[in-house]
Amino acid sequence: MPKRTSHEDATCPVARPLDALGDGWSLLIIRDAFDGLRRFGEFQKNLGLAKNILSARLHNLVAHGILHTVPASDGSPYQEYVLTEKGRGLFPVLVALRQWSEEHLFEPAETRTRLIDKENRQPVAKVKILSQDGRPLTPEDTTITKRRGDE
Repeated sequence: MPKRTSHEDATCPVARPLDALGDGWSLLIIRDAFDGLRRFGEFQKNLGLAKNILSARLHNLVAHGILHTVPASDGSPYQEYVLTEKGRGLFPVLVALRQWSEEHLFEPAETRTRLIDKENRQPVAKVKILSQDGRPLTPEDTTITKRRGDE
């Protein structure tokens, strides 16, 4: 199998995270971590993923600081995988992907999961892109520029 091209030096912020997240399994592992799964066996059972592939994806997510390992909460000799702050920062990304999928990849009467606000038991509001002054933005309202990170 050919080696994947690294995007670690890309100036595009969409390309750069692909080294950490550019695989559907990685996003599903992160989804499961948000759903409370912590153990290798839990991820493997829920995803039905081959152990070697799951191991590689977990290792990559830990190496990129998205997950970290902690001793098992039950005192057993195992380890558990927990989202870091960097990993928790992916929550809006997963919500936006979920909402896009609900809108474009499901038939109206088709069964699907839904993200619900625990407090009011209502579906989470649709993710919106807003300007600095709060105006809703569309792709036509934006442009790409290059800048240094400290600017």
